[in-house]
Amino acid sequence: MDLDALASARHDDWQRLDALARARRLDGREADELIERYQGAASDLSLVQATVGSTALGDRLSVGLARARLRFTGTPENPLRILTRFALVDLPAALYRVRWLTLAVGLVTLVVAALYAWWIGSDPRVLANLGDEAELQQLADEGFVAYYSENPAASFAGAVWTNNAWIAAQCVAFGITGLWVPYVILQNAQNLGITAAIMFAYDEADTFFLYITPHGLLELTCIFVAAAAGLRIFWAWVAPGPRSRGVALAQEARSLFTVAIGLVFFLFVSGLIEGFVTPAPWPWPVKIGIGVAAFAGFLAYMLVLGGRAHLAGATGDLDAFDAGASRIVAG
Repeated sequence: MDLDALASARHDDWQRLDALARARRLDGREADELIERYQGAASDLSLVQATVGSTALGDRLSVGLARARLRFTGTPENPLRILTRFALVDLPAALYRVRWLTLAVGLVTLVVAALYAWWIGSDPRVLANLGDEAELQQLADEGFVAYYSENPAASFAGAVWTNNAWIAAQCVAFGITGLWVPYVILQNAQNLGITAAIMFAYDEADTFFLYITPHGLLELTCIFVAAAAGLRIFWAWVAPGPRSRGVALAQEARSLFTVAIGLVFFLFVSGLIEGFVTPAPWPWPVKIGIGVAAFAGFLAYMLVLGGRAHLAGATGDLDAFDAGASRIVAG
């Protein structure tokens, strides 16, 4: 086979294919032409490879074909557009879907914490088992407050952020087990109740609420949301409805793992508040106001923006093309 003759005969066709592949926009006629010239060039490449094997001409033609194939099999979407859709549609829609379960998790946590605090506070023997009198007095008078300022604000905020983000990710990732989320919620409620009982017992209830409120409103809500997402994934496996268990689990896991990613940002905000606002020498109305504003912003994002995205049909899942085919089911 004379490669030079083939290259000369097909030069204009290959050049046109390359020009179409590099064009920013194609109309309908040009798109049809692209596919037609791609098929012709693919036949030429097959002939070259079958006749003379690997050649420089074949390699150049293969690269051109790959570039053309990207045009009609899909081009990468603008990253800025993907990020915008994630922040304004996918994440708020996923948060909105777990709103009631988030409320339920929050109420359970508060009830369990209150029961622990009541049980410990009403029985001096239980309180004594937590430590001797001097240790508990030191915790109530100094230790609880010192926790927020004993380390540099930046490192403390970073440590709190990474720890809480890790807990949230675990709740979503291991939610399918059905056991991890109740364990985390029970442990969190227990720690909250024990601390409250000690502070109440030594007449430091006001200190407890003043130091918990600025960052705790947003921080605890984020943990509740992560727990709700994990439980929702578990329930998709237990009760998939008309979907197969595999399809239901895949859809819920894809859409709700969005929550784990989004909570990283909100927990970063709560970490900043805990590290820089809670221990700051500012008036308490200012510090609590900052915490309430952050919490209100999160609720607006979750309920208002999320409600709009939900009404528009968003779930937080990938679109149909990226998610792939799913099994057809009745119902």
